[in-house]
Amino acid sequence: MSNEVKLYALGGSPFVCRVKIALSMKGIKYENIEENMRNKSDDLLKYNPVHKKVPVLVHNGNPISESLVIIEYIDDVWKGVPILPQDPYEKAIARFWAKFIDDKCLPAAFKVFGSNGEKQAIAEACEQLQILENELKIRGTKFFGGDNINIVDIAADFIAYWLGAIEEATQIKFATREKFPKIHEWADNFLNCQVVKEILPSRDHIVGFFKKKFGKV
Repeated sequence: MSNEVKLYALGGSPFVCRVKIALSMKGIKYENIEENMRNKSDDLLKYNPVHKKVPVLVHNGNPISESLVIIEYIDDVWKGVPILPQDPYEKAIARFWAKFIDDKCLPAAFKVFGSNGEKQAIAEACEQLQILENELKIRGTKFFGGDNINIVDIAADFIAYWLGAIEEATQIKFATREKFPKIHEWADNFLNCQVVKEILPSRDHIVGFFKKKFGKV
């Protein structure tokens, strides 16, 4: 059986990095196709006509969109290192937290920077991060996945890496180590994983990108 894997990607995207981490964990070789989001390729528009964005994984000609959906697909198709828990209940809980990060934490964080640090936006973002902080306290584990990273840790790559870089770019700091010690401890552990370190774009690149985006240069 042929096993052709292509990833339509954008180097600085946390959502693309999620998929790359999952592929790397499984040891999957793939062709990385870098997209220009201002001038999207015909293939990207064909493979993801609904959202028209990256990442898109194409496996033997079949496209899969949305980073968390792609990660579940990768985990189902390629055995080896599990990315989702095997136990049905634990798997459901992991899906819940990954979705919470996408539906609550990320929009709240982007709202802070989009509003130029408006007080109410910061309060809302801190409220969501506090829920994650409490969950890590309750778990008492190195990662959301226990001793090893799983889909929840990968979903939170933005919080671990991009959030601090955007804070630096905008000079709007709210997710401090004093306020969220468990999240910072988790982030340190996550960013020290070899499989994560190899994938992440340079911090300077992210800081520079967001300085431009938010008019700080």
